[in-house]
Amino acid sequence: MRDTFSDYHPIINMLFFLSVTGFAMFLRQPVCLAIAIIFAGAYSFWLYDRKYRQFLFLLPMALLIIFINPLVNHQGVTILGYFPSGNPFTLESIIYGMVAAGILTAVILWFSCFHKVINTEKWLYLFGRMIPVLSLVLSMILRFVPQYGKQFRAVTEAQRQLGKSMKKGNLGSRFRTGIRVLSIMLTWTMEHGIDTANSMKGRGYGLSGRTAFSLFRWSPRDTILLVVILTLDGIVLAGVLLGKLYWVCFPMIIYADMDGWTIGIYLAYGALMALPMIVLGKEAVKWN
Repeated sequence: MRDTFSDYHPIINMLFFLSVTGFAMFLRQPVCLAIAIIFAGAYSFWLYDRKYRQFLFLLPMALLIIFINPLVNHQGVTILGYFPSGNPFTLESIIYGMVAAGILTAVILWFSCFHKVINTEKWLYLFGRMIPVLSLVLSMILRFVPQYGKQFRAVTEAQRQLGKSMKKGNLGSRFRTGIRVLSIMLTWTMEHGIDTANSMKGRGYGLSGRTAFSLFRWSPRDTILLVVILTLDGIVLAGVLLGKLYWVCFPMIIYADMDGWTIGIYLAYGALMALPMIVLGKEAVKWN
């Protein structure tokens, strides 16, 4: 089943990702971080055809942050022991390392989803008139990076079929193969750049009075989802301003008391993070 959330208007997609990445970066409340990681991971898993390769580097990275933080951060009042250097080993430093790892993991997962949903056409639609040159450059970069990777894999596979590999053989042959692949890729990059420039010139880029065509049209369902996102954003922001999501780690762990309002804010935060999966689930029920 296709990603129905990507079919919404680009403004809706961009507003959603600004909301979830902003909250993931600035809300250090552990419950909110756990919610963000769970739903960002689920959506990323769906977008990447139910593959888990994008998660392979996240776990070692998170464990490294958790391991390093107590070595360099000795704040906190709950002392668990002392290092040979005499610096204290505190519970708060471990918790803070886990929170930092969670923030980084959530943000990376949401950006991986952003990369899949906000394609070059949506990027140009959103920013083409405000910052035309920058939006064009960014859209070309976003398009060029996967193309470059695909071409690199094709070239290395062709060389491997010829019996030349950068992973096998002696150091000299591997070095010569690497230089040959680099030369091919540089030539392809320059030819690709020239073709792109000629194509843009042929389509009238930079001429005065040139118009742009777009397939994106605002629909009633976009209005409904816009109201939902703004409402959930407002509830979460109200919880932040009222101190319902208050949480600090140093010098000791202090957090807001749990009550009905706090649970409601957690539910609103979870609903916001789960919006793409809710849309996908609604579509699955509809088709089945």
